[in-house]
Amino acid sequence: MNFRHFLTLLILPAIAGCAAGPGTRSAAASSTVTVGIAAINDFHGALEPPKTSVVVADGKGGVIQIPAGGSAYLASAVDSVRQKYLNHLTVAAGDLIGASQLSSSLFLDEPAIGVLNRIGLDFNAVGNHEFDRGRDELKRKASGGCAQYSALKPCRLEPFKGARFGYLAANSVEADGKTLFPATALRSFGSGKRRVTVGLIGLTLKETGDLSSREGLKGVHFTDEADTVNALVPGLKAKGAAAIVLLIHQGGYTKGDPDPSACPALTGGIRPILDRLDPRVDVVVSGHTHWSYVCDYGQYNPERPFLLTSAGVFGQLVTDIALDIDPAAKRVVAKRASNVIVQSEGYATRIGRIEPKDQFARFAPRADIAAYVARYVDASKAEIQRPVGKLAGEVKRPGGDSSWNGGTLGNLIADSQLAATRKAGAQIAFMNPFGIRAPHTLTPGADGTITFGQIYAVQPFTNGMVTMSLTGAELKAALEEGLDDTQPKQLLSASQGFAWTYDLTRPAGSRVMAMTLDGKAIDPAQTYRVTVNSFLANGGDSFATFARQRDAAISPLTDVEAMEAWLGGPALRAVPAEERASEAAK
Repeated sequence: MNFRHFLTLLILPAIAGCAAGPGTRSAAASSTVTVGIAAINDFHGALEPPKTSVVVADGKGGVIQIPAGGSAYLASAVDSVRQKYLNHLTVAAGDLIGASQLSSSLFLDEPAIGVLNRIGLDFNAVGNHEFDRGRDELKRKASGGCAQYSALKPCRLEPFKGARFGYLAANSVEADGKTLFPATALRSFGSGKRRVTVGLIGLTLKETGDLSSREGLKGVHFTDEADTVNALVPGLKAKGAAAIVLLIHQGGYTKGDPDPSACPALTGGIRPILDRLDPRVDVVVSGHTHWSYVCDYGQYNPERPFLLTSAGVFGQLVTDIALDIDPAAKRVVAKRASNVIVQSEGYATRIGRIEPKDQFARFAPRADIAAYVARYVDASKAEIQRPVGKLAGEVKRPGGDSSWNGGTLGNLIADSQLAATRKAGAQIAFMNPFGIRAPHTLTPGADGTITFGQIYAVQPFTNGMVTMSLTGAELKAALEEGLDDTQPKQLLSASQGFAWTYDLTRPAGSRVMAMTLDGKAIDPAQTYRVTVNSFLANGGDSFATFARQRDAAISPLTDVEAMEAWLGGPALRAVPAEERASEAAK
């Protein structure tokens, strides 16, 4: 995907006329206390450099690609931000774990927590991927211990002591009405008359229940983001918070070429939240979309001049935020931010190497983090490199995380799940494109070999598979749910033999035009056996029809095991390149 990396410096005076002339410092400025904040989001257990780039404009109509990311480099970049400030915080806006690199995921993301502890994270807002392995496993991440809540065994390399940072979960509410983790936190700096307090609120997007396994949530529900924040702001102010920082796992997108000076055409789920937010919030650190930006939101809504930031994905950037606080008035008088590229080591691509660039800051990998990560990388190598089968060519989900189409990779996954569940009567299988993760591609070796590391990387959730009975009418309803106007659109990838057409110009609920199985039209009244992963079977991504699970049969295999079995035959597995979902002719 194309990440927007804005190396923007915003200075937002709170009151007109307070700026001093060049080379001078105003009385108001000299009386302020500055608090620096290093912010990240969507780390996704990226222990090693992810071999992806930050893209910035080169000023000549082109772009520059800067290799970035990797936890040892991220640690040094965070250190460089903190060293600028006497008073500082390190915060995150969720999805620090889940959909992780294999060297982290194979060990239940315990090493990702270990890295973040060593970096010195203070607070993290729970994101949807924090719930990937369920509520109880997330609680273990926070408190430590070796209790087993998933198929993988915990504490395989060392005892797990849990997070040394605080989780914030203001809108993650359990059945007894209490939040899963604290909703807010306060952190004070200085003393006497120059003592200032920063209040923090952390929360995830309200759709997290649709993005995570409902079985694993065990009664946790998610309240409206703006309503939740607005109810908490007065209490933080009453406790003396001079600045309020919101950490929210929801974000936006921008359009246009990478721009070092602005945040153009901001869209996405964050905007309607911000437009309802209490204007006493000073900074909004966002995430979820894997985009990066630094925005003066007052340009979009003058009544809400928030400083809005996001640091992309995989630790490729860290946001350097500074708040100048008047301790007497207990308010922020100026705020500014910039995204710092976590430039790391070069890497090879099919069109050449991407090398570090001297015009951008270089960071040495922090030795303690590098040594810690190396233990887990070494322990995972045998499993990562283990051959699982052969594939006749490359399959991929075109467009990456932002794509609503699973492509040939989605087809391959659906085919593998159909084959694995034939004994349960399966006739059709579907795969959701948003369940296909980076690198979104399976590229076989010269002899066609595919490794376990490759198939795990694109399906890191170890979902189960559920085969259920659906009528033809229910099949149509499920496909329509992927095309409605209440969520990002998704074309479900179908297994071989099933084809369907759609027309997005038609009203929601009537966009599926035709469906066939082995060339025969689907009968609305006939019952079919359909396989989906356990995430979809629990209503994930708002596919409520699958959650009915009528006559359900649960496979003993996981989705990754099904893929391994499908590729493990004696011959090359063909690339499923045919178009199974197509737009109706205009």
